[in-house]
Amino acid sequence: MVRLLKISLYLFSILSFSQSKLDGFLKPADTLNKSRLKSIVILESSVVAISLVGLNQLWYSDFKHSKFHTVNDNNEWLQMDKMGHVLASYQMGRVGAEILNWGGASRKSQLIYGSSLGFGFLTAVEVFDGYSKEWGFSWGDVMANATGTGLYVGQELLWNEQRIQLKFSFHQTQFASLNPDKLGKGYFEQILKDYNGQTYWLSINLHDFFRESRLPKWLNFAVGYSATGMLRGVEDIDNNLLRKTDRARQFFISLDVNLNKIRTESRFLKTVFSLLNVIKVPFPALELSKHGCAFHLLYF
Repeated sequence: MVRLLKISLYLFSILSFSQSKLDGFLKPADTLNKSRLKSIVILESSVVAISLVGLNQLWYSDFKHSKFHTVNDNNEWLQMDKMGHVLASYQMGRVGAEILNWGGASRKSQLIYGSSLGFGFLTAVEVFDGYSKEWGFSWGDVMANATGTGLYVGQELLWNEQRIQLKFSFHQTQFASLNPDKLGKGYFEQILKDYNGQTYWLSINLHDFFRESRLPKWLNFAVGYSATGMLRGVEDIDNNLLRKTDRARQFFISLDVNLNKIRTESRFLKTVFSLLNVIKVPFPALELSKHGCAFHLLYF
């Protein structure tokens, strides 16, 4: 028994020491850390380069190429694809700025270089689309990318914090099986392709707007947007099913949890919470659409 206790204490001390070292590593630098900054530049450049090369080889190589051309796809998918661009640009910019903050970069550098990471990467992907016969360069997508970046930068300039966050949730729908080539053949593919199951949220921290209130700092009010009944980009009769799907916009009112507001001294947990904060926490929700109102006991 005594030996087991000693072993337990020994393992606990090792874990505590490891946790302490990890927390020290994850703690943002107070001043510019050139070693960290160099690592950030190398890592981000490598990730972006590998991602773009991978997309070109694994995705675009399967489709015919064409001369650079533009398309106007603003009326497709009830703008759900544009919401995806806004979210991606916002979240990539947020992470880019936080990484530079970890390296001790100035606030100005975080806003100029870090927050523009999403816009720059997604614009490069848009150029690839421009040379693909299947798609095309979309100015609507570029505007959506700029909107996501602007939402992050604007709040930092106005409040020096993110009081309004963009979040995401997903559930599987019946529509993916009706057109798996467009909407995905498996769960993870459907997360990206099945717009019917996606919901994009503006998650607003209540305490940030009412500092004197006793509202929990982690409590958010969330407004969501989604759409349903879509088998393809534009409304059309499905020739295989010989029926027309009922496309509709959906709006949601719900609550959410701001994981960044959960108090903890662990830098590791703070990092995990920051990464997970892109996902909207399931809560009861009120749905509004052309079909009327509906209450969901737990919506995700």
